[in-house]
Parts: sequence; C-alpha cells; structure tokens
Amino acid sequence: MTIKVNGDPRELPEGETIRTLIARHQLTPEKVAIELNKRLIRAEKYDTPLKENDEVEIVTFVGGG
Repeated sequence: MTIKVNGDPRELPEGETIRTLIARHQLTPEKVAIELNKRLIRAEKYDTPLKENDEVEIVTFVGGG
C-alpha cells in the first residue's frame, strides 16, 4: 500500500501499524509525536493499522540548552 510519511510517498506492507512505522524509522515511540491524517495520535493508538493513502507526520523531540 502507498502512504505519505512527512510528505513523501512510501510503499509499505498491508497491516503496517503506526508502531511498526516508528520502528522502521529507528525512532523511540516516547520521543516522537505522530499525526495521522492531520490528527494527533496518542501513544495508546500506535497499534492502529495504516490504510492506503494515509498521511503520517512524524515529529521528533530534540533536547537542547
């Protein structure tokens, strides 16, 4: 299936979830914010399966000082 991740089209296997997408990008779930189809997704919903044409935005938190 094809979805957009941060504006770029990506081919992913059927059944991919937000959690597996985060892992595919080698990110830590506690250190990202996920928007699915322009709606912020809570961590409890990361097992939600993605669907054809979904749009995902992944934002990582960066510390500094």
